[in-house]
Amino acid sequence: MSIGRICLRDVHLADVDERVVGVAARMAKRNVGTLVVLDAEKRPQGIVTDRDLVVRVLAAGRDPQATRVGEVMSPAPHVIAESAPIEEALARMRAGGFRRLPVVDAAERLVGIVSLDDVLGLLAEEMVQVGGLLARETPQPGR
Repeated sequence: MSIGRICLRDVHLADVDERVVGVAARMAKRNVGTLVVLDAEKRPQGIVTDRDLVVRVLAAGRDPQATRVGEVMSPAPHVIAESAPIEEALARMRAGGFRRLPVVDAAERLVGIVSLDDVLGLLAEEMVQVGGLLARETPQPGR
């Protein structure tokens, strides 16, 4: 199964010149922990997480009213093609130590985002289905 089939297509965005205080408020209002920053061609140029805001702004003593997203985002985020298999996404997440990947089309434009939780949820559903199949096919003693 490809990442394009399970990724979330409604991706929350931020602008490189936005103030961090506004981004943090929007993240809280929308209950999201990640925003993707795009270039003019709609290609991911950065990613900012709630952890970035804590570590790179608050813990560093920076002023959230004055700090811009471009100063604290992780630039050039790792991305994954929507046609890539789930196993590839898991391998990239494991190798890079991150939980989310922007999903891109053949022109590397943003089409979605996939999280480790999305993949684990899918795998859990499939395991339940396999368990149900095995239970139906396993002979029961006394029957």
